[in-house]
Amino acid sequence: MKKCRYTTSYEVGQDNIQRLGFDIHNPVFAYSSLLVLSFVAGTLLLPEESKQLFESTKSFSITYFDWLFALSANLVVAFCLSLLILPIGKIKLGGKDAKPDFSLMSWFAMLFAAGMGIGLMFWSVAEPVAYYTGWYGTPLNVEKLTPEAANLAMGATMFHWGLHPWAVYSIVGLSLAYFTFNRGMPLTIRSVFYPIFGKATWGFAGNVIDTIAVMATIFGLATSLGLGAQQAASGLNFLFAIPNDITTQIIIVFGVTTVAVISVVRGLEGGVKILSNINMSIAALLFLFVLFTSSTLAILNGFGGTLYNYAVNIVPLSSWVGRDDDTFFHGWTIFYWAWWISWSPFVGMFIARISKGRTVRAFVTAVLLVPTMVSILWMTAFGGTGLEQVQNNVGELANGISDTSLTLFQMLEQLPLANITSFIAIILVLVFFVTSSDSGSLVIDSITAGGKLDAPVPQRIFWATMEGLIAAALLFIGGEQALKALQAAAITVGLPFALILIIMCVSLYMGLTNEHKSNKM
Repeated sequence: MKKCRYTTSYEVGQDNIQRLGFDIHNPVFAYSSLLVLSFVAGTLLLPEESKQLFESTKSFSITYFDWLFALSANLVVAFCLSLLILPIGKIKLGGKDAKPDFSLMSWFAMLFAAGMGIGLMFWSVAEPVAYYTGWYGTPLNVEKLTPEAANLAMGATMFHWGLHPWAVYSIVGLSLAYFTFNRGMPLTIRSVFYPIFGKATWGFAGNVIDTIAVMATIFGLATSLGLGAQQAASGLNFLFAIPNDITTQIIIVFGVTTVAVISVVRGLEGGVKILSNINMSIAALLFLFVLFTSSTLAILNGFGGTLYNYAVNIVPLSSWVGRDDDTFFHGWTIFYWAWWISWSPFVGMFIARISKGRTVRAFVTAVLLVPTMVSILWMTAFGGTGLEQVQNNVGELANGISDTSLTLFQMLEQLPLANITSFIAIILVLVFFVTSSDSGSLVIDSITAGGKLDAPVPQRIFWATMEGLIAAALLFIGGEQALKALQAAAITVGLPFALILIIMCVSLYMGLTNEHKSNKM
């Protein structure tokens, strides 16, 4: 195969890493660790000032750049769908003779557990119920507690959990996999920009890109870990009357971080793969339980309804022009887009590491379409059951949302074996918690080591510990309004990476097009 002009092998990849000193002391590690440690120290010493800074930054980002979040998310969906039909979709990651490293089921379990785990547990009931009852605004200003609100609640929920987030993950993951496996570049975000920046990729510009990626990843993860701690604490209070306060949540964060450190030391095969398979097995059992113990026929019929409401509302929900539902658009959609974008370096790099041997078309199909369909099933079962309880005035949910972290357990309370299933749900949240933490640590570890996959174990431990510390710090400064602090963090760090994401699409297209032309020569 003829190489295109910017192609590097290990004289620009691994050899260049050694020449530039890309190891545990490289600039990206130094910059990132200094920023993270400064944040942790600052929030502990000046909690009120830190909280105000995050809130003001969040307000600025939403007021002036909501269009950038919406535009970037829409563009990556369009680009991913185009890859399904363009000739460049035939290109195989790793070359024509590359074989997949993992079975299809293990591959899917790992990418799904890393990409959505804690979020699906936290929001699957809370989000549809919130949209229906108008807890924090209704989508497109539909009148709350009406049949139209119920339909749009499921459509808007899937809008936030369907094609858009997985398209963001697909672009980052595909870009990294292509430039690493097909062009011999190090597995780090800067490699994707070689077609645009050339040799500057290995200098200051690359350092800035990788540092932004590290900060986006670690704060995006911390947001999810904070949500997981909130939900686990709510479940423990629900079952065992353990106080659901900041102390309990922080204890959970540090307990799970300890387990994550052990897992991250074991690596991808010995830790993440095993936990991901456990996650998916437990999640499947919980899904089947909800399906068969609630209104099974209604859930099965609701699947088609959710898909339909998602399809007919995706265009108006995607637009940022002339929106008069500011509370919903800014409080929900922009938060989600920022959250997914901040997660994309982590999930994208993790997916890239496990996707060698797949074609571009197969990669996009699996990463974009399959998880969307699974999310529709999950949201219809859990969210649909929650909506039905509210509509029939059954249980605590009928009284309105008092705490979003409790809604899952309030829904399960109205089904058989509530204590057992609630305990299983807590375990599932915690295992997802560990999987996200150690997966993220491996990814950050690779970025801060210049793309190395075998960086020192102490470096893995350092980043796993930092994730826990940031999550604890955000919970600490947020107090009773910890959710707002977590959302502010996600939006703040997601903003600069939204622009990087758009440039990444251009660079990937340049790379794939040049390879396709080379293969034809």
